Amino acid sequence: MDTMLLCNDRRLMNILGLAINFFVVGAFITTQTLFTPIMASDLLVKVSTPTLDTGQAAIQIMNETSKEKRLQEFNNKIKQKYPGAVIADVDRGVKHIKITKYYDGRPVKINVVEINSKLAEDYTLKPALASDTLASKSTITTIAKNTDSIIALNGTFFKPQTGVPLGTLMINEKMYTGPIYDRVAMGIFDDGYDIARVQLDASIASGKNKVKVDNINQPRMLSTYVLAYTPEWGKTSTSTPKYGLQVAVSDDRVVEISTSPLVIPTDGYVIVGPASVLNKFKTGDKVKLVINTIPEWKNVRHIISGGPYLVKNNEVFVDMTAQKLGSIGGKNPRSAIGYTADNNLILVAVDGREGSSVGMTLMQLANFMKSIGCVNAMNLDGGGSTVMYVNGSVVNNPQVRGGIPLSNAIVLSKKS
Repeated sequence: MDTMLLCNDRRLMNILGLAINFFVVGAFITTQTLFTPIMASDLLVKVSTPTLDTGQAAIQIMNETSKEKRLQEFNNKIKQKYPGAVIADVDRGVKHIKITKYYDGRPVKINVVEINSKLAEDYTLKPALASDTLASKSTITTIAKNTDSIIALNGTFFKPQTGVPLGTLMINEKMYTGPIYDRVAMGIFDDGYDIARVQLDASIASGKNKVKVDNINQPRMLSTYVLAYTPEWGKTSTSTPKYGLQVAVSDDRVVEISTSPLVIPTDGYVIVGPASVLNKFKTGDKVKLVINTIPEWKNVRHIISGGPYLVKNNEVFVDMTAQKLGSIGGKNPRSAIGYTADNNLILVAVDGREGSSVGMTLMQLANFMKSIGCVNAMNLDGGGSTVMYVNGSVVNNPQVRGGIPLSNAIVLSKKS
């Protein structure tokens, strides 16, 4: 019985469909001029319906589902990792965690930011300078606002008198300062991070003449060193060492040679070193400056240095003496950066030198970084420099309200 009714319904629908088609065709014909020939194809009525790329839609739905699942997993993992902590959402995939721990019965207040870069896809992590020139300082709030950042933590060591960073600093593939004392640094790539003790592998060459460049925009440590100074250093190069020479390069060509400090070309640099090494270059020579690092970090976007190591290959590892950092021992305010096995980035600020938070030793900090999942981590500038900014305000308690003026910071900023 049901089959007969279904068949009848189908016949009825077919008859109605034909009737509608004849009606549409008839209406179309009556609107044409009698002398206009009618082609057979004109009698075919095409009914347009909205089309949907079901494959693309399915992929989009799967991606959204995957993101929501990843977000839920991230949220659950953070809750499990930081029991008893105050956890706040900064943005999708970015958490701010406030913890109080006790060491020998004394309190230590810790601020942690953990970032899942796959979820926080609208943001990028990078170092940021206080200004366009290296010899400058600003508060972390100013640096964060100038870079449209929701997170900022003080960065590498710097010369207090001038603000010039002491150690490797690369931003957007441009090397601003070179390494000192073979200290550890973090490389930031599009798809992850790496931490290693970094050396500079740089040279300047003209034809068969090639000279090793020992450092970039750093104070001279040996009179035999050859140093490069870029416009970020300032308007003029540093003083010439005894028996030294200066070579100014503009648009990859030697434009001036002198024993006195030179104006740094806006499209070039000045090389300063022993005359016995640099006298092979002549005015007018075409030269090329090549800058690499050891290890060779191909496709590295940014580099920020620190020291010492805290966690190396999932093991606590503090090489303070090897990196000539013997003066930063004891319990102090601390800043650190690291990353987990699944490439979550972790920033830490530890308050110290006060009754409510006594600070950490480097070993305590290293053990803490490992306890929250860091497979590699390193110390950043600490003490009075330790300051963390989250969504518009300083969240820790630095010795100077709002934090002292800094040379640079590591920031999480909106992608441009």
